[in-house]
Amino acid sequence: MPDFRTAGFLNLNKPLHLTSHDVVAQVRRPYRALTGSKKVGHAGTLDPLADGVLVICLGAATRLSEYVMRGRKVYRATIQFGVTTTTYDAAGEVLERKSADHLDIATVRRAMSAFVGEIEQIPPMFSAIKIRGKKLYELARQGKTVEREARAVTIHALKALSWRSPVLEVEVACSAGTYIRSLAHDLGAALGVGGHLAGLTRAASGSFKLEHSLTLDAVVGGGDTWLRHIISPYDALAQYSRVTLGADDIDRVRHGGFIGRQPQVDDAAVFAFDAERELVAILEPRGQQWKPRKVFVSGS
Repeated sequence: MPDFRTAGFLNLNKPLHLTSHDVVAQVRRPYRALTGSKKVGHAGTLDPLADGVLVICLGAATRLSEYVMRGRKVYRATIQFGVTTTTYDAAGEVLERKSADHLDIATVRRAMSAFVGEIEQIPPMFSAIKIRGKKLYELARQGKTVEREARAVTIHALKALSWRSPVLEVEVACSAGTYIRSLAHDLGAALGVGGHLAGLTRAASGSFKLEHSLTLDAVVGGGDTWLRHIISPYDALAQYSRVTLGADDIDRVRHGGFIGRQPQVDDAAVFAFDAERELVAILEPRGQQWKPRKVFVSGS
């Protein structure tokens, strides 16, 4: 059985100017030294020019990243109107400048209202989405632009926090997969002046909140006290259906066998734990039974 005292999730406050991959590499060194495991990943990329909540997956929990990254996201974003860039953020080359002097907050708020709810969003060329096996940012760096299909995302709330023309600070609550850079670009286009993302902080990712996050220095600065901040799969996956299995069902599941399904639980993914709240398997329904989708055994 994997040791879930040191396998789980870290709520980390990613610093500016580091990639998510950089952070994973820095956490991997002390984690490996303390536990012997080099399994470290993340759930939901943050760009180098963004800071805030980055969920780090440790040990066997690296196999759970797809589940913890599905939660609602909350961002604080700074949008500068009047300047359009290649990357939709401050890292890109300036494509166009227009005067935004005529904008006022009432006009901006009216434009913002069109972006609340389910909207269609075209991902930026500078993104990690793959088209025909190539990441978009790789093509963009070669000077290529390809057609991208619009994707449905949901903006649950879009609130203006401050307005110092031509700079707007907003709070965005949105579904996973939403590009805040695209939101900034599209809002600028709707106002007729263009715009780009000048700053971004992720304030929440699902149940992981910025006010409860650890700094990177606290993890890489030496010592093992940060291990006590690891969040167990049982706690991190609380929004999903959970069941506790007895010894016979645990043995059957770990050998790939089906077990009887509890009729009151019919979700597409059910997380099965033992009596000690250690994760045994992710189950999916098959008629009146559950089939193991992922099984967690020693060394997984």
